Amino acid sequence: MIRLADLLPSVPLPLLITGIAGVPGFNALHYFSARYPGRVVGIRQAENDRVAGPNVVACNAEDREGLARLFAKYEFQSVLDAAGNCALKPCELDPPLAWRINVEGVRNLLSQVVPRGIRLVHLSCDLVFSGLRDGGYTEDDPVDPVTVYGKTMAAAEEILMQEYPPACILRISLPMGVSANGHAGAIDWISSRFKKSRPATLYFDEVRTPTYTDCMNLLYEDLLAGDLNGLFHAGGPRRLSLYQIAQIINRLGGYDPNLLMGIPRIEAGPIPPRAGNVSMNSEKLYAALGYNPFDAWPFCDTLVPTDRHWHYARPAGQSHGEATVSRLLCTNPNRQ
Repeated sequence: MIRLADLLPSVPLPLLITGIAGVPGFNALHYFSARYPGRVVGIRQAENDRVAGPNVVACNAEDREGLARLFAKYEFQSVLDAAGNCALKPCELDPPLAWRINVEGVRNLLSQVVPRGIRLVHLSCDLVFSGLRDGGYTEDDPVDPVTVYGKTMAAAEEILMQEYPPACILRISLPMGVSANGHAGAIDWISSRFKKSRPATLYFDEVRTPTYTDCMNLLYEDLLAGDLNGLFHAGGPRRLSLYQIAQIINRLGGYDPNLLMGIPRIEAGPIPPRAGNVSMNSEKLYAALGYNPFDAWPFCDTLVPTDRHWHYARPAGQSHGEATVSRLLCTNPNRQ
């Protein structure tokens, strides 16, 4: 497979990565720092000190003056914007805070990016949709989020499209990789419950299109090095419910299968409201790139649950444990 980054000039440097406490930003920071040593800076919220390093700076998304000083100091030429408060329940309980981070944070970033004409790739999410239909959402479908988080992300998209048409906006689904604090991402949170012998309740009918962060990092590099603009869906080719995702983690981790609880989302509490099938159709992105950047998560068909009791089976010869989860689910074996 020929990638755009192999044909085009490299990513315009220095590169700023925002939101490095989240799974996409955290994994992107490690990838790009290795690719371009000394030329990548990551920023995190000032109150979150879990991510540290010589190229990590504390700067809140809502701090316009702080961002201005940062851009003046480093003279960034490209930005991967992975910032945002994606914690569903806190967003529901404090909508003004969610708005400040997810919407005003984008406005503040644009105040630095637009005058300088900086290359910008912004990450949005599949939860701008309700999932009340049978998935397969395209970019032409109207947004109808059911959560405060989804509503703020949709508002940020609109601002970006109006105020900076050269930007590339990616709606991503669940990014499958390690998290900064060991329990923020889907894999880490579910695993952390099972490791502590605590139950985890997931939904039969909330469906996503997860992607390996390994695949996402390569895609970000291609997009940052190019000039593709507009709105694109960036979901993986395999549709999985949250319950199925937990089944895979439970079985490969060798955890107690009785700890996994499954319910329809109608039985969830009112806060936060749950989306349904928000699986995305990413054919527009594939066509624009000229290739499919995503392997399925998980990479192997034999690791896909076939029924609701699939995780109880432990096939002879199949390895399991934390190392197996890391090797097969947090990283893509096809990209090693």
